[in-house]
Amino acid sequence: AVGVGEPLSQAETRAMMLLRANSLARGYSGVRATVIDMLCEMLNRGVHPVIPSQGSVGASGDLAPLAHLALTLIGEGEAVFQGRRMPGGEALKLASLQPLALEAKETISLINGTQAMLAVGTLALLAAEALADTADVLGAMSLDALQGTDVAFDERIHMARPHAGQLRVAANLRRLLAGSNIRESHKDCGRVQDAYSLRCMPQVHGAVRDTLEFCRRTFTIEMNSAVDNPLVFVKGDAEGDIISGGNFHGEPLAFALDYLAIVLTALAGISERRIERLVNPALNEDLPPFLAAAAGMNSGFMMPQVTAAALASENKVLAHPASVDSITTSGNKEDFVSMGMTAAIKLKKIVANTCNVLAIEACAAAQAIDLRAPLTTSVPLQKAHSAIRSVSAHVAEDRVLAGDFAKLAELIAGGGLRV
Repeated sequence: AVGVGEPLSQAETRAMMLLRANSLARGYSGVRATVIDMLCEMLNRGVHPVIPSQGSVGASGDLAPLAHLALTLIGEGEAVFQGRRMPGGEALKLASLQPLALEAKETISLINGTQAMLAVGTLALLAAEALADTADVLGAMSLDALQGTDVAFDERIHMARPHAGQLRVAANLRRLLAGSNIRESHKDCGRVQDAYSLRCMPQVHGAVRDTLEFCRRTFTIEMNSAVDNPLVFVKGDAEGDIISGGNFHGEPLAFALDYLAIVLTALAGISERRIERLVNPALNEDLPPFLAAAAGMNSGFMMPQVTAAALASENKVLAHPASVDSITTSGNKEDFVSMGMTAAIKLKKIVANTCNVLAIEACAAAQAIDLRAPLTTSVPLQKAHSAIRSVSAHVAEDRVLAGDFAKLAELIAGGGLRV
């Protein structure tokens, strides 16, 4: 147990424990049922090992993080119980649990696996799915506020290039924009082509969704796999084979985690470009400069766009794939590693940044819809607008908006803009 850095969150720790128990339950790890039961009892009673987030190169699995998890099972290390950080043995005692005395093969089975990167990555994936749903809603709201056209979402266009995600997003945008009075007010204006950040949402958001599906499939397979080494294959009651292999190698996850980081960076990037169009008087179709009610007296959404730009650019740095790196360890025996945990940790930051960019777009798009009154948007987008206004009021004059963005990010993360 040699990990360093900030501990994993409680949610990540619990996910890691559950995933480890499920992998051991596949029956190829050579552990007693008692070991699996102990992990489940710790989960049920709220005993959470303190697991530092740094120290794994993603092969042989997540050795250091899993070692910190295993320490608590034997009454060592540290754990959090009922909100207090304490020695692992004390936490077990308070939870009325006895430390395990591990037997042959059980130690390596507990620490050899991919559950740390998988736990962090799975929670990031769930968050990313909420962000993808929200991006469609906010993209539609921004398009409507900018008097864009929905012609580019015609089903025939997308049937001619039938990627599943593209078809899904185009249909969703048609649903979200149907019945908008704003759209009706300019339907005969003769404008044919919007900017790519509006017109190409099915292609961009759709590719994001296809990637999310790929990651979900990859993670689901990994969740239900035996990933330690060696594996035990039983024949009858007294025979079997113990075979050494490499199922602990995190490459399948590392690739998926990096892919997820790349597409979320694109999702934040296209959102930031829509924010720019909303605030730029040369691009926003006669809305006030920077969406300020009294232009010249107020800066409006000038600085929020700068924040969105900073976050989008930070994502571009973080999106460099961790899996293209490798470093030799363990006397050159482990000479090619996945860096999957590094991919997972930086993905967490990209998820948070993307959520905040979408929060800024939500605030700006709602402001722009207000400024189109008395024209109204569609019923689904009115619902989204009301949800935004439940935590963030119209910006009548300059005020501190950091709190609004924090509340909107929380709303988005909780699925509150899935309409």
